[in-house]
Amino acid sequence: MKHVGRLAALLGLIASLWLVVHDNPGAVLGLMRAAGAGLVLAGLAHVLPMLANARDWQSLIRGANRPSLAGMLQLVWIRESVNSMLPVARIGGEVVSFRLMRRRGLRGSTAAASLVVDMQLTLISQLMFTLVGIGFLFAHAASGTLRLAADLAWGIVALTPLLVLFALVQHASPFERITRMLNHATSGKLAALVGQSAQIDQSIKLIWRRRGVVLRYLFFWQPLQCVLTALEIWLALYFLGARVSFTEAVVIESLIQAVSSAAFFVPGGLGVQEGGFVLIGGALGLDPATCLALAGARRIRDLLIFVPGLLAWQIAESSGKVGARALAAVSSGGVEGGESRG
Repeated sequence: MKHVGRLAALLGLIASLWLVVHDNPGAVLGLMRAAGAGLVLAGLAHVLPMLANARDWQSLIRGANRPSLAGMLQLVWIRESVNSMLPVARIGGEVVSFRLMRRRGLRGSTAAASLVVDMQLTLISQLMFTLVGIGFLFAHAASGTLRLAADLAWGIVALTPLLVLFALVQHASPFERITRMLNHATSGKLAALVGQSAQIDQSIKLIWRRRGVVLRYLFFWQPLQCVLTALEIWLALYFLGARVSFTEAVVIESLIQAVSSAAFFVPGGLGVQEGGFVLIGGALGLDPATCLALAGARRIRDLLIFVPGLLAWQIAESSGKVGARALAAVSSGGVEGGESRG
Protein backbone atom coordinates (compact mmCIF):
# COMPACT_ATOMS: atom_id res chain seq x y z
CA MET A 1 0.00 0.00 0.00
CA LYS A 2 2.90 2.34 0.79
CA HIS A 3 4.35 1.81 -2.69
CA VAL A 4 0.95 2.53 -4.25
CA GLY A 5 0.79 5.82 -2.37
CA ARG A 6 4.28 6.78 -3.49
CA LEU A 7 3.46 5.93 -7.10
CA ALA A 8 0.25 7.97 -6.89
CA ALA A 9 2.22 10.89 -5.45
CA LEU A 10 4.78 10.69 -8.27
CA LEU A 11 2.11 10.55 -10.95
CA GLY A 12 0.26 13.42 -9.28
CA LEU A 13 3.41 15.53 -9.18
CA ILE A 14 4.00 14.88 -12.88
CA ALA A 15 0.39 15.85 -13.63
CA SER A 16 0.77 19.05 -11.59
CA LEU A 17 3.92 20.06 -13.44
CA TRP A 18 2.32 19.23 -16.79
CA LEU A 19 -0.68 21.45 -16.03
CA VAL A 20 1.58 24.39 -15.17
CA VAL A 21 3.91 23.92 -18.15
CA HIS A 22 1.02 23.29 -20.54
CA ASP A 23 -0.70 26.53 -19.56
CA ASN A 24 1.79 29.34 -19.02
CA PRO A 25 4.32 28.87 -16.23
CA GLY A 26 5.49 32.47 -16.54
CA ALA A 27 1.96 33.79 -15.99
CA VAL A 28 1.36 31.48 -13.03
CA LEU A 29 4.63 32.40 -11.33
CA GLY A 30 4.07 36.07 -12.13
CA LEU A 31 0.70 36.07 -10.39
CA MET A 32 2.14 34.34 -7.33
CA ARG A 33 5.11 36.71 -7.22
CA ALA A 34 2.80 39.74 -7.41
CA ALA A 35 0.62 38.34 -4.61
CA GLY A 36 3.72 37.92 -2.44
CA ALA A 37 3.11 37.91 1.31
CA GLY A 38 -0.64 37.88 0.70
CA LEU A 39 -0.46 34.17 -0.09
CA VAL A 40 1.37 33.62 3.20
CA LEU A 41 -1.48 35.39 5.01
CA ALA A 42 -4.04 33.26 3.14
CA GLY A 43 -2.15 30.10 4.11
CA LEU A 44 -1.90 31.06 7.78
CA ALA A 45 -5.66 31.70 7.80
CA HIS A 46 -6.06 27.90 7.80
CA VAL A 47 -5.56 28.05 11.58
CA LEU A 48 -9.13 29.39 11.85
CA PRO A 49 -10.96 26.35 10.34
CA MET A 50 -8.59 24.09 12.30
CA LEU A 51 -9.72 25.85 15.47
CA ALA A 52 -13.38 25.31 14.55
CA ASN A 53 -12.65 21.63 13.84
CA ALA A 54 -10.89 21.33 17.20
CA ARG A 55 -13.96 22.70 19.00
CA ASP A 56 -16.51 20.55 17.20
CA TRP A 57 -14.41 17.40 17.71
CA GLN A 58 -13.95 18.30 21.38
CA SER A 59 -17.73 18.53 21.79
CA LEU A 60 -18.00 14.82 20.96
CA ILE A 61 -15.83 13.85 23.95
CA ARG A 62 -17.03 13.63 27.53
CA GLY A 63 -15.18 12.90 30.74
CA ALA A 64 -12.54 14.33 33.01
CA ASN A 65 -9.68 13.51 30.64
CA ARG A 66 -11.16 15.41 27.69
CA PRO A 67 -8.32 17.36 26.03
CA SER A 68 -8.34 21.14 26.28
CA LEU A 69 -9.13 23.24 23.21
CA ALA A 70 -5.39 23.84 22.73
CA GLY A 71 -4.78 20.10 22.98
CA MET A 72 -7.52 19.38 20.44
CA LEU A 73 -6.08 22.01 18.10
CA GLN A 74 -2.74 20.22 18.24
CA LEU A 75 -4.46 16.91 17.44
CA VAL A 76 -6.30 18.46 14.48
CA TRP A 77 -3.04 20.02 13.26
CA ILE A 78 -1.18 16.71 13.41
CA ARG A 79 -4.07 14.71 11.94
CA GLU A 80 -4.46 17.03 8.93
CA SER A 81 -0.69 17.15 8.42
CA VAL A 82 -0.34 13.36 8.34
CA ASN A 83 -3.38 12.86 6.11
CA SER A 84 -2.39 15.63 3.70
CA MET A 85 1.34 15.06 3.34
CA LEU A 86 1.90 11.31 3.73
CA PRO A 87 0.75 8.32 1.61
CA VAL A 88 -1.65 7.02 4.27
CA ALA A 89 -4.94 7.03 2.29
CA ARG A 90 -6.35 9.77 4.54
CA ILE A 91 -6.67 7.51 7.60
CA GLY A 92 -3.14 7.63 8.98
CA GLY A 93 -3.96 10.88 10.76
CA GLU A 94 -6.78 9.17 12.64
CA VAL A 95 -4.44 6.38 13.78
CA VAL A 96 -1.87 8.92 14.98
CA SER A 97 -4.57 10.95 16.76
CA PHE A 98 -5.83 7.85 18.53
CA ARG A 99 -2.34 7.04 19.81
CA LEU A 100 -1.83 10.59 21.10
CA MET A 101 -5.24 10.68 22.78
CA ARG A 102 -4.54 7.40 24.54
CA ARG A 103 -1.24 8.76 25.82
CA ARG A 104 -3.11 11.72 27.29
CA GLY A 105 -5.23 9.41 29.38
CA LEU A 106 -8.38 9.16 27.26
CA ARG A 107 -10.11 5.77 27.25
CA GLY A 108 -9.58 3.80 24.06
CA SER A 109 -13.31 3.40 23.38
CA THR A 110 -13.94 7.13 23.92
CA ALA A 111 -11.06 8.17 21.64
CA ALA A 112 -12.03 5.73 18.89
CA ALA A 113 -15.71 6.66 19.06
CA SER A 114 -14.96 10.40 18.80
CA LEU A 115 -12.81 9.78 15.73
CA VAL A 116 -15.42 7.59 14.02
CA VAL A 117 -18.32 9.99 14.68
CA ASP A 118 -16.18 12.96 13.65
CA MET A 119 -15.51 11.22 10.32
CA GLN A 120 -19.19 10.33 9.89
CA LEU A 121 -20.46 13.85 10.56
CA THR A 122 -17.74 15.42 8.43
CA LEU A 123 -18.72 13.25 5.46
CA ILE A 124 -22.40 14.12 5.89
CA SER A 125 -21.69 17.85 6.08
CA GLN A 126 -19.29 17.63 3.14
CA LEU A 127 -22.02 15.98 1.10
CA MET A 128 -24.43 18.81 1.95
CA PHE A 129 -21.94 21.54 1.02
CA THR A 130 -21.03 19.79 -2.21
CA LEU A 131 -24.70 19.70 -3.16
CA VAL A 132 -24.93 23.44 -2.41
CA GLY A 133 -21.92 24.06 -4.66
CA ILE A 134 -23.40 22.00 -7.48
CA GLY A 135 -26.71 23.84 -7.10
CA PHE A 136 -24.90 27.17 -7.44
CA LEU A 137 -23.21 25.99 -10.64
CA PHE A 138 -26.55 24.90 -12.11
CA ALA A 139 -28.12 28.26 -11.20
CA HIS A 140 -25.36 30.66 -12.24
CA ALA A 141 -22.93 28.98 -14.62
CA ALA A 142 -22.95 29.21 -18.39
CA SER A 143 -24.32 26.36 -20.50
CA GLY A 144 -20.86 24.94 -21.08
CA THR A 145 -20.42 24.50 -17.34
CA LEU A 146 -23.62 22.57 -16.86
CA ARG A 147 -21.87 19.42 -18.07
CA LEU A 148 -19.37 19.70 -15.19
CA ALA A 149 -22.17 20.33 -12.70
CA ALA A 150 -24.12 17.36 -14.05
CA ASP A 151 -21.08 15.07 -13.78
CA LEU A 152 -20.46 16.18 -10.20
CA ALA A 153 -24.13 15.69 -9.37
CA TRP A 154 -24.14 12.14 -10.74
CA GLY A 155 -21.01 11.39 -8.77
CA ILE A 156 -22.67 12.59 -5.57
CA VAL A 157 -25.79 10.55 -6.35
CA ALA A 158 -23.62 7.45 -6.74
CA LEU A 159 -21.79 8.09 -3.46
CA THR A 160 -24.80 9.11 -1.36
CA PRO A 161 -25.96 5.57 -0.46
CA LEU A 162 -22.44 4.71 0.71
CA LEU A 163 -22.23 7.86 2.84
CA VAL A 164 -25.65 7.25 4.37
CA LEU A 165 -24.69 3.65 5.10
CA PHE A 166 -21.47 4.83 6.74
CA ALA A 167 -23.42 7.31 8.85
CA LEU A 168 -25.98 4.76 10.01
CA VAL A 169 -23.72 1.73 10.40
CA GLN A 170 -23.18 2.42 14.12
CA HIS A 171 -26.60 0.90 14.85
CA ALA A 172 -25.34 -2.50 13.67
CA SER A 173 -22.43 -2.65 16.19
CA PRO A 174 -19.89 -3.16 13.36
CA PHE A 175 -16.74 -3.27 15.50
CA GLU A 176 -18.10 -6.00 17.76
CA ARG A 177 -19.43 -8.05 14.85
CA ILE A 178 -16.13 -7.88 12.95
CA THR A 179 -14.02 -8.83 15.97
CA ARG A 180 -16.37 -11.71 16.81
CA MET A 181 -15.91 -13.05 13.28
CA LEU A 182 -12.15 -12.69 13.54
CA ASN A 183 -12.15 -14.26 16.99
CA HIS A 184 -14.10 -17.22 15.65
CA ALA A 185 -11.70 -17.56 12.70
CA THR A 186 -8.68 -17.55 15.05
CA SER A 187 -10.20 -20.06 17.49
CA GLY A 188 -10.68 -17.56 20.31
CA LYS A 189 -7.29 -15.83 20.16
CA LEU A 190 -8.94 -12.39 19.90
CA ALA A 191 -11.44 -12.82 22.71
CA ALA A 192 -10.12 -9.77 24.59
CA LEU A 193 -10.77 -7.55 21.58
CA VAL A 194 -14.45 -8.46 21.42
CA GLY A 195 -15.21 -6.65 24.66
CA GLN A 196 -13.18 -3.62 23.64
CA SER A 197 -14.98 -3.44 20.29
CA ALA A 198 -18.34 -3.63 22.03
CA GLN A 199 -17.31 -0.65 24.18
CA ILE A 200 -16.42 1.34 21.04
CA ASP A 201 -19.80 0.57 19.48
CA GLN A 202 -21.57 1.61 22.68
CA SER A 203 -19.58 4.86 22.88
CA ILE A 204 -20.47 5.68 19.26
CA LYS A 205 -24.17 5.15 19.99
CA LEU A 206 -23.97 7.36 23.08
CA ILE A 207 -22.50 10.22 21.05
CA TRP A 208 -25.23 9.95 18.41
CA ARG A 209 -27.88 10.02 21.16
CA ARG A 210 -26.67 13.48 22.19
CA ARG A 211 -28.88 15.16 19.61
CA GLY A 212 -27.94 18.71 20.54
CA VAL A 213 -24.22 18.01 20.11
CA VAL A 214 -24.77 16.29 16.75
CA LEU A 215 -27.04 19.05 15.42
CA ARG A 216 -24.63 21.80 16.50
CA TYR A 217 -21.82 19.90 14.83
CA LEU A 218 -23.71 19.59 11.54
CA PHE A 219 -25.43 22.96 11.37
CA PHE A 220 -23.05 25.30 13.19
CA TRP A 221 -19.48 24.05 13.59
CA GLN A 222 -19.15 22.37 10.19
CA PRO A 223 -20.68 25.30 8.25
CA LEU A 224 -18.39 27.64 10.20
CA GLN A 225 -15.43 25.46 9.30
CA CYS A 226 -16.36 25.50 5.61
CA VAL A 227 -16.81 29.29 5.62
CA LEU A 228 -13.46 29.82 7.34
CA THR A 229 -11.73 27.52 4.85
CA ALA A 230 -13.39 29.46 2.02
CA LEU A 231 -11.84 32.57 3.56
CA GLU A 232 -8.45 31.11 2.55
CA ILE A 233 -9.68 30.82 -1.04
CA TRP A 234 -11.12 34.35 -1.06
CA LEU A 235 -7.95 35.88 0.42
CA ALA A 236 -5.69 34.03 -2.02
CA LEU A 237 -7.80 35.11 -5.01
CA TYR A 238 -7.92 38.68 -3.71
CA PHE A 239 -4.13 38.91 -3.56
CA LEU A 240 -3.89 37.17 -6.95
CA GLY A 241 -5.97 40.01 -8.40
CA ALA A 242 -9.16 38.00 -9.04
CA ARG A 243 -12.22 39.70 -7.60
CA VAL A 244 -14.72 36.95 -6.77
CA SER A 245 -17.57 37.06 -4.32
CA PHE A 246 -17.29 35.24 -1.01
CA THR A 247 -20.16 32.99 -2.13
CA GLU A 248 -18.10 31.89 -5.13
CA ALA A 249 -15.17 31.20 -2.81
CA VAL A 250 -17.44 28.95 -0.70
CA VAL A 251 -18.53 27.12 -3.87
CA ILE A 252 -14.92 26.58 -4.95
CA GLU A 253 -13.98 25.27 -1.50
CA SER A 254 -16.99 22.95 -1.22
CA LEU A 255 -16.30 21.37 -4.61
CA ILE A 256 -12.52 21.16 -4.23
CA GLN A 257 -13.05 19.34 -0.93
CA ALA A 258 -15.19 16.79 -2.74
CA VAL A 259 -12.53 16.34 -5.43
CA SER A 260 -9.76 15.97 -2.84
CA SER A 261 -11.80 13.44 -0.85
CA ALA A 262 -12.44 11.39 -3.98
CA ALA A 263 -8.67 11.34 -4.59
CA PHE A 264 -7.89 10.21 -1.02
CA PHE A 265 -5.32 7.71 -2.30
CA VAL A 266 -3.13 10.47 -3.79
CA PRO A 267 -0.93 12.13 -1.12
CA GLY A 268 -1.77 15.82 -0.93
CA GLY A 269 -4.12 15.42 -3.91
CA LEU A 270 -1.14 16.13 -6.17
CA GLY A 271 -2.31 16.76 -9.72
CA VAL A 272 -5.94 16.03 -8.86
CA GLN A 273 -6.28 19.18 -6.78
CA GLU A 274 -4.65 21.31 -9.48
CA GLY A 275 -6.95 19.87 -12.13
CA GLY A 276 -9.93 20.42 -9.84
CA PHE A 277 -9.08 24.09 -9.38
CA VAL A 278 -8.79 24.54 -13.16
CA LEU A 279 -12.16 22.89 -13.83
CA ILE A 280 -14.10 24.46 -10.97
CA GLY A 281 -12.46 27.89 -11.27
CA GLY A 282 -12.97 27.84 -15.03
CA ALA A 283 -16.66 27.12 -14.48
CA LEU A 284 -16.83 30.34 -12.46
CA GLY A 285 -14.99 32.41 -15.06
CA LEU A 286 -11.41 32.25 -13.72
CA ASP A 287 -8.61 31.85 -16.26
CA PRO A 288 -6.34 28.75 -16.02
CA ALA A 289 -3.29 30.76 -14.86
CA THR A 290 -5.23 32.17 -11.91
CA CYS A 291 -6.61 28.72 -11.05
CA LEU A 292 -3.13 27.19 -11.05
CA ALA A 293 -1.79 30.11 -9.01
CA LEU A 294 -4.62 29.43 -6.54
CA ALA A 295 -3.56 25.78 -6.41
CA GLY A 296 -0.03 27.01 -5.79
CA ALA A 297 -1.32 29.12 -2.91
CA ARG A 298 -2.80 25.97 -1.42
CA ARG A 299 0.64 24.33 -1.65
CA ILE A 300 2.13 27.31 0.18
CA ARG A 301 -0.39 26.64 2.93
CA ASP A 302 0.73 23.02 3.06
CA LEU A 303 4.33 24.12 3.54
CA LEU A 304 3.43 26.69 6.20
CA ILE A 305 0.99 24.55 8.21
CA PHE A 306 1.37 20.86 7.46
CA VAL A 307 5.15 20.44 7.21
CA PRO A 308 5.56 21.94 10.72
CA GLY A 309 2.63 19.71 11.74
CA LEU A 310 4.66 16.63 10.82
CA LEU A 311 7.49 17.96 12.98
CA ALA A 312 5.02 18.53 15.84
CA TRP A 313 3.90 14.91 15.46
CA GLN A 314 7.47 13.64 15.84
CA ILE A 315 7.99 15.84 18.90
CA ALA A 316 4.74 14.57 20.44
CA GLU A 317 5.72 10.96 19.79
CA SER A 318 9.19 11.51 21.28
CA SER A 319 7.85 13.26 24.38
CA GLY A 320 5.36 10.44 24.86
CA LYS A 321 8.13 7.85 24.78
CA VAL A 322 10.23 9.86 27.25
CA GLY A 323 7.24 10.18 29.56
CA ALA A 324 6.56 6.44 29.38
CA ARG A 325 10.20 5.65 30.22
CA ALA A 326 10.15 8.10 33.15
CA LEU A 327 6.96 6.54 34.50
CA ALA A 328 8.47 3.07 34.19
CA ALA A 329 11.62 4.23 36.01
CA VAL A 330 9.59 5.77 38.85
CA SER A 331 7.50 2.61 39.16
CA SER A 332 10.61 0.44 39.16
CA GLY A 333 12.25 2.65 41.77
CA GLY A 334 9.19 2.46 43.96
CA VAL A 335 9.18 -1.32 43.79
CA GLU A 336 12.89 -1.57 44.58
CA GLY A 337 12.52 0.88 47.45
CA GLY A 338 9.67 -1.15 48.85
CA GLU A 339 11.73 -4.33 48.64
CA SER A 340 14.78 -2.73 50.34
CA ARG A 341 12.61 -1.39 53.17
CA GLY A 342 11.16 -4.85 53.59
